[in-house]
Amino acid sequence: MPRVQSLPSDALSPRIADVYERFVTFGPFKDQAAILAHVPPALDHLYRMLMELKERGGVPWRYIELAIVVTSKLNECAFCIGSHSPVLRVEGVSDAAIAMLPTADHPDFDEADRLVIEYAMLVTQKAGQIRDHVFERLQAHFNESQIVELTLRIALAGFFNRFNDALQIDDGRAAAAYAVFEMKS
Repeated sequence: MPRVQSLPSDALSPRIADVYERFVTFGPFKDQAAILAHVPPALDHLYRMLMELKERGGVPWRYIELAIVVTSKLNECAFCIGSHSPVLRVEGVSDAAIAMLPTADHPDFDEADRLVIEYAMLVTQKAGQIRDHVFERLQAHFNESQIVELTLRIALAGFFNRFNDALQIDDGRAAAAYAVFEMKS
């Protein structure tokens, strides 16, 4: 149960309530939206930005979700792992490969996947120590806009990991899905 009271979308202005309702169609994020609703500008700007980034499609969705799951596993956020692992399945990553993350040694992962996994680990654990050669390798697969967006999404995953864990946000389904997923691995 969240540590603060959940707010329904009808407690918000119509414009921000619309953002709330549109965003929760992406997955099990209603509890998160209901807590973030306490700070309407944050809900509005964060969720609107995430929806625009998804619509824009600047980085292939497989890499975004791979980065989010790696970051969430490193930060041990069961809610985020449970919410995003099913998307990786849709993107063609097997349960066995997902279970091994952040280890990248699985045949489901190609060179670009392994680089995204490595980069997510570095941004999450050693952002100030990333060497130029990592960016040279990234530039072989991604343009500068994609590198910036990938970095943004990794950093945002870390934010959401901490936000969800600190406020005990979990609709129950995501963590239960993660627990079942881990038992299958």
